[in-house]
Amino acid sequence: MPKASTPKCALITAFVGQTKDRFHVYNDNKTLEEKFEMVSRMEDMTGVECIFPYETGEAATFSALLKKYKLKPAAVNVNVKAEPEFKAGGLTSLHAATRRRAVQFIKDSKDFAASIGADKVTCCPLGDGYEFAFQSDYRQMWKYLIETIGEAGDYRREIPLFLEYKPSETRGRCYLDTASKTLCLLNDIGIQEMGITLDYGHSKYGQENPAEVVSLLAGSRFPYYVHINDNNGKWDWDYMAASHNFLEYAEFLYYLQEAGYKGWLTTDASPTRWDIIGFFDATTRLTKKMWTLLETVDRKEFRALIRGGDYLKTWKFIEANLLKL
Repeated sequence: MPKASTPKCALITAFVGQTKDRFHVYNDNKTLEEKFEMVSRMEDMTGVECIFPYETGEAATFSALLKKYKLKPAAVNVNVKAEPEFKAGGLTSLHAATRRRAVQFIKDSKDFAASIGADKVTCCPLGDGYEFAFQSDYRQMWKYLIETIGEAGDYRREIPLFLEYKPSETRGRCYLDTASKTLCLLNDIGIQEMGITLDYGHSKYGQENPAEVVSLLAGSRFPYYVHINDNNGKWDWDYMAASHNFLEYAEFLYYLQEAGYKGWLTTDASPTRWDIIGFFDATTRLTKKMWTLLETVDRKEFRALIRGGDYLKTWKFIEANLLKL
């Protein structure tokens, strides 16, 4: 097994400021510096992922704030869904000019990433999808995805574009809704310098097994980047990690270790009604404790039990070593 490093923890800074749902507004608006200052007070939180272009501001100011608060850029998150012309899809719009603008957003985000020292751009194309039967020419939409994402991925290959999939939102079904379909798209595009963002919550509510997805991605020729959170399998609630799926989250971390994952674990979660710092500290604290606990178990024995076919023996091992019962 490749040796896994201690996880580096980051968060998506948009969730530190004001958020909304259909009925309520949560927390106050904050400047970028106020967000960074708050992140700097969080337990073991050393990285940030910010939304381009709405949150990032000027590159020089952004870089100065990173230095001031001793933070690293885990990724730049490019938003290609918020503009009015993207509401029916940006990368798969029926209008060529809109598709070009969506691609330019990603290219601009790569320029920004390069200027602040980020090593990747991540994009979740939530506006690209459909709701009804006979609404979409699926083959044509797939061709658009290959063309637009391929063009964006080919630009500044030294800053890889990572695609984040999600079953739905803002569309009834997103075109990139599973890990396997996203891998198919990357294979069709054929650019090695691209990757996949695996969001634990997207995977859970999409009825995937995130641990199995880690194994799938680790065996592919493309890199992957991880967002952590949790939900009840019915929606992407962005709860604290392991608050609903403790053992499944432990298995997820186990297979990240087995794969030798050395990247960021970026919290994509929304504190809404809870204390912001305490909420993010809970995810980081539990993740690091579980990560350390998994490193203490007899991996040779555990691996043999998993492969052995007698789950009752495996369960007894879990009781003693993970649940400490």
